[in-house]
Amino acid sequence: MPAGKTTIPPHFSVIIPIYNDWEALEGCLQALHEQREAPAFEVVVVDDGCQQEAPESIRGRSQDFTFTIVRQEHMGIGAARNSGIQNSAGVIVVFTDADCRPQSDCLANLARTITDNNEKKCFQLRLVGDSSTLVGGAEDLRLKALQQHLIQPNGHIIYLNTSGFAVQRTAIEPGGNLFDPTVQRSEDSLLLANLIKRGELPFFVPTAVVQHRVRLSLIQCLRKDSRVAWFEAEAFKRINAKGVQIRRTNWERFGMVQSMWRASSRDSIGRMAWFVAVIRQILQRAVSVMYNFTH
Repeated sequence: MPAGKTTIPPHFSVIIPIYNDWEALEGCLQALHEQREAPAFEVVVVDDGCQQEAPESIRGRSQDFTFTIVRQEHMGIGAARNSGIQNSAGVIVVFTDADCRPQSDCLANLARTITDNNEKKCFQLRLVGDSSTLVGGAEDLRLKALQQHLIQPNGHIIYLNTSGFAVQRTAIEPGGNLFDPTVQRSEDSLLLANLIKRGELPFFVPTAVVQHRVRLSLIQCLRKDSRVAWFEAEAFKRINAKGVQIRRTNWERFGMVQSMWRASSRDSIGRMAWFVAVIRQILQRAVSVMYNFTH
């Protein structure tokens, strides 16, 4: 794709919020550069108050595709994604994260699905983990179990994860404020609750695959899970106030644990990945219960 803006809006706008994670972004941008048979697309990176400006290796990506970096004060991930919408021009807005890698046919397959289902407003891409590491293998088991259990017979899914999510621009309110900027985490779950209230669910696109690469050690991952679960609890309080049920029941969680066990390989690494996935779920749930107890 030629560099620089054109007078014709790109078909896709890929929006990536960044907060002190330039190194991970390199791999994401390379994966976008390697897209095959993709429609025209631009990439909008939103620098949400990073301590360091984008390195030259990132800025040089304008030679690979239409590329914009929007810099703002640190306002949080929801505000960053809204800013990306406001500074993009694509007919379809696609969200992903710096530590994600769209597979080489991801955008092409997404475009085909949208063409065949142009009455749909939003689309959830299929997420997978990187099974080359223990933590990545646990993430892969978790994602597969979630998507398997939450897919509906009509092809929609009770799930929304902005590591791989697309929405038609016509479905976004004027001003581009799709996400609630006042919550620190789970802004995508809050968006899902709003969609459910309107009788809408994302349409699942199993052929458009995005790999989430967890680069943290197990200890780092558990510490992050604790922090994230604490902030997510506030978002779920708002969701409950809407009268929408998104959290899974204990019976559904047990079913997911069984699914992960069946999906895990029978060797020691696969079983350890299952154990890590279960421990992460238990920790997140415990932190959430603690938050509700103290607030």
